[in-house]
Amino acid sequence: MVPSFYNHTDPQDMWYVLIGIPGLEDSHTWISIPICSMYIVAVVGNTFLIFLIMTECNLHEPMYLFLSMLALADVLLSTATAPKMLAIFWFRSMDISFGSCVSQMFFIHFIFVAESAILLAMAFDRYVAICYPLRYTTILTSSVIRKIGISAVIRSFIICFPFIFLVYRLTYCGRNTISHSYCEHMGIARLACDNINVNIIYGLAVALLSTGLDVVFIIVSYTMILLTVFRIPSWAARCKALSTCGSHICVILMFYAPAFFSFFVHRFGGKIIPHHIHILIANLYVVVPPMLNPIIYGVKTKQIQERVLLRFSPISTCC
Repeated sequence: MVPSFYNHTDPQDMWYVLIGIPGLEDSHTWISIPICSMYIVAVVGNTFLIFLIMTECNLHEPMYLFLSMLALADVLLSTATAPKMLAIFWFRSMDISFGSCVSQMFFIHFIFVAESAILLAMAFDRYVAICYPLRYTTILTSSVIRKIGISAVIRSFIICFPFIFLVYRLTYCGRNTISHSYCEHMGIARLACDNINVNIIYGLAVALLSTGLDVVFIIVSYTMILLTVFRIPSWAARCKALSTCGSHICVILMFYAPAFFSFFVHRFGGKIIPHHIHILIANLYVVVPPMLNPIIYGVKTKQIQERVLLRFSPISTCC
């Protein structure tokens, strides 16, 4: 049963109602089946990938250490959203307190920005490996990798922490229904009675100046990689160099394309794209890329395939 919502401005006493996918309420049970399956695969696949990289000495290289960071971010992102989503679909547990909603909002944005930084670090890793192969081990040392990981977390925290103050400063006066399956910044802000221009501007600034700049730097990295690759006289060497980037490019496209689609539709395209389509894509976004990432790297990365086979063979090597 959904708690009644009292008409006052104290955020601590407010409860919201997450309605899932508006317009598809009758199909929630059917939609939950693939989402639950993908969530389980995402958690199991990424957890195994982290375990494999941490326990196999041959995978203690910058590329795989960054991949373990990406896998951890995927587990956290899907876990921050999917359980509540499934509770809505299965048990109609739609109520959520204001504090819990804001916490979920923070973790979703925090993990998203951190994952964007990790993808940039992985692009930098490929750039150094292809453009400066002889200096690869001296540039990307264990200390540098550790600092990059810590910097990604600190940057994400500094960028996303203001979201909490931006929603707490607003005055709320009665509206409590969020047409979504999870809480995000603008979904909460649009329920306020105050002017939310500051929220809109800051949200756009975060999208364009953090993840947007990450995309620009990733494009620059791969442009320089391509320029270097096409200078290689051997066609076989070119293919080998490009194949090392293939899995990363697939992951980048899966991460950014639906994310920016959802972001801009939520702000500018609400009348063009049906709302239930937007929410459905947003729901799939938090489980599909985390599910596919370990599969893509497992299929496209020979070293991971070899270590998986050795792991399940009678004799395996580990640290």
